[in-house]
Amino acid sequence: MKNIKPIDTLSLVDKVEIRLLEFFKNNNLKPGDPIPKELEFSESLGVSRTVIREALLRLRTLGLVESKKHRGMVLTEPDIINNFARILDPTLLGTGILKNLFELRLILEMGMADFLFERKTQKDLDDLEEIVVKEEEQESDQSHFSLDKEISFHGKLYQISNNKTLQGFQQLLLPVFEYVHLKNTPQDFKHRYSSGHFVTHRMLMDNIKIGTPETFRNAMRHHLEPHFDSIFKEK
Repeated sequence: MKNIKPIDTLSLVDKVEIRLLEFFKNNNLKPGDPIPKELEFSESLGVSRTVIREALLRLRTLGLVESKKHRGMVLTEPDIINNFARILDPTLLGTGILKNLFELRLILEMGMADFLFERKTQKDLDDLEEIVVKEEEQESDQSHFSLDKEISFHGKLYQISNNKTLQGFQQLLLPVFEYVHLKNTPQDFKHRYSSGHFVTHRMLMDNIKIGTPETFRNAMRHHLEPHFDSIFKEK
């Protein structure tokens, strides 16, 4: 309806939290910079110190502020991965969220190719070789996915990317990957591949050694094809 403004449902603490964040931005505060005391915020915003304290407590929980001895409250750089980890329990999340997080992991797997080729070292390739040889000794049948093999091999790929945030997400999303994987029956992974064959970890490893980011992306797409098909069939 026109000319009717939505009802403001934010609590006083919500509003103060927003104002504090605006203050940090408008004053170009950086991690390590001190912030005003509760009393100063209280007087400037015209609210009680109790409200200020609760808003600051929220920001402290997020890792945006912390108390320093002899310095008072200072702005800090939040640990994004840790904040996600606090709430990312697969047993507490709905199916829609789990599906989106699983898709995010597939997106990361497909998007890391250029970083792998730019940052790989001979030791990385040797480590991958060791992982692949060990898994081949344990199981000669590579016609379907094995969760343990996926964790070992793909975890090494994330490590090769040499991106700490990406590695953090990999660890963060691992329980989601396990949760979705274990919900499938063995029959779900007897997949008929469009290329006619399963792209193994050895094939992926060889691609990293002598291929290109583009050929690796194509190989990884075939490797993960059962997961992509399973998701797209849910439309």
